[in-house]
Amino acid sequence: MSIIAILLLVIFVITSLLLVTVVLIQDDQGEGFGGLFGGGSTTPFGSRSGNVLTRFTSILATIFIVSSLALAWINRSKEVGDVEGAARRANQTESVEWWNQSSETDQNEDSQ
Repeated sequence: MSIIAILLLVIFVITSLLLVTVVLIQDDQGEGFGGLFGGGSTTPFGSRSGNVLTRFTSILATIFIVSSLALAWINRSKEVGDVEGAARRANQTESVEWWNQSSETDQNEDSQ
């Protein structure tokens, strides 16, 4: 794994943990930190703390999605994504015709 992939993986893990934490911290009525401590605008976090958490959640979600796409792009296989062609090539190398296999077996048994 390259240094960039490791760095992206660390960012991905930290972002996912922060995103889970921020979503769990948010109040279901959208008041943010202010609603958690039982007050409104009189709390140290202010009445706009819901907007701060919402914006922070959006930023974390964007970082999470971008880092996951970047990890997928970096760790992709080097071959072209020709899955169907690869399956055909694998099938041709291991090809045993089932209808001929039984007749060949029968011929071998008859000759003995």
